[in-house]
Amino acid sequence: MKLPGNMKSMMKQAEKMKQQMEQLQEKAGEEIIEVSSGGGMVKVSAKAKGEILSITIEDEIIESKDKEMMQDLIQAAINESLEKGKMTIKETMNKAAAAMGIPPGLL
Repeated sequence: MKLPGNMKSMMKQAEKMKQQMEQLQEKAGEEIIEVSSGGGMVKVSAKAKGEILSITIEDEIIESKDKEMMQDLIQAAINESLEKGKMTIKETMNKAAAAMGIPPGLL
């Protein structure tokens, strides 16, 4: 089945938009997110796509030997970094979609 010329053009545009959105998503996923928990006792640096780059634990929390609190602070910092990463990617994609005339929430 042969597509009409304007349909071919629309398909090419759609493919180009898809590629642009994938590139934007990849770029947004590389953005570095830094969060802390426990008033800065635990710090996490991660890429928005969810890759943990580093975890820093202050000596004070280690010296306290409060294993449960340390685990809670690490978990809280990691979860916050993952959530912020998702939001960063979502915001980037929504801005890009709006710039392309795609209604909000469609992506």
